[in-house]
Amino acid sequence: QVQLVESGGGLVQPGGSLRLSCEASFTLDYYAVGWFRQAPGKEREGVSCISSSDGSASYADSVKGRFTISRDNAKNTVYLQMNSLKPEDTAVYHCAAPDRTTTHEPICPLSVYEYDFWGQGTQVTVSS
Repeated sequence: QVQLVESGGGLVQPGGSLRLSCEASFTLDYYAVGWFRQAPGKEREGVSCISSSDGSASYADSVKGRFTISRDNAKNTVYLQMNSLKPEDTAVYHCAAPDRTTTHEPICPLSVYEYDFWGQGTQVTVSS
């Protein structure tokens, strides 16, 4: 059964940090993984993704320089380190994987339409 489970969310003050984890029930080596977020009343948006070919990453402009994505294939886990958090980062964060191997794709996609398997999400709230 394909499953993605996020953890690490919580309540943090502005300027604080959190590290999200996304653990897969399958071998992640050959798949890109993306992090997405959805705030109340807004569409789900891409935050960051990491390729399976060489581990290269892409980031939304709103998080560049503050968030870092990484992967540990031995643990089938992808992480999202979030620093200098802002109130506008408040959202439910989901990780996702495509229903295809992506080792031949040098750039990972940040579009929700490229991903087929989704986790349930973890809430991140940035507030004083």
